[in-house]
Amino acid sequence: MKWRIHHKEVTDSTNNDARAGKPGDVFTASFQTSGRGRLDHKWVSSRGENVMMSAVLDVADIAVAEAATIPLVVGLAVVEAVSDLLSDAAEVMLKWPNDVYVSARKIAGILCERHGDVVIAGIGVNVAQDSFPSDVDMRAISFKRLGVDVSIEDVRDAILGRLGYLLDVWRKEGFIALYPRISSVDWLRGRTIAVVQTDSDNEPTSGVSGGIMPDGSLDVGGVRLWAGEAHVVWTTTR
Repeated sequence: MKWRIHHKEVTDSTNNDARAGKPGDVFTASFQTSGRGRLDHKWVSSRGENVMMSAVLDVADIAVAEAATIPLVVGLAVVEAVSDLLSDAAEVMLKWPNDVYVSARKIAGILCERHGDVVIAGIGVNVAQDSFPSDVDMRAISFKRLGVDVSIEDVRDAILGRLGYLLDVWRKEGFIALYPRISSVDWLRGRTIAVVQTDSDNEPTSGVSGGIMPDGSLDVGGVRLWAGEAHVVWTTTR
């Protein structure tokens, strides 16, 4: 797949920029004034230190249930690209539905939004950032914190290269063809978790996670969830 890069030094949100794009367009920025994560959480990133990009993906001919698995396909692309760049220096895992962890800390976040026949896949990766806000400092990691010197462009291109390949497999063979690879990097499997589905969810679904299922849902104590934000309560077994 050929990607077309559109860069701005400053923007409010690359996901917003991508709404004017076509499949194959990738919108990047050195700084976002209103970066967003899941459940409208803010994505905080220092200027010029991290990957901030949004890719426009065509889902016009994809069944709704299959299209719903695309955040995990994007997540797998980030996991595999980051793992390649780290050269097996650390374990890289996928935290359902949209985070990538290295050594139990978040290195990347994904926000997928559907608009008609396209999905906008927003991807943020901590590259050179070493100082984080105090409320996330202990939960965040970056290539720099891992002692790996890599450029933003190298990380961007590695992810896009892997994403193009995985999307081709996904389109031709379906999510099930990628499921074994996703299951092998499932960070939540075997952990006791609580999943909230909205910011005002006062009764999260809790239990030991059976992991990501072949349809893209998450098993939480025997209950399948298709969306939400998972928080680890404590670790049981892997």
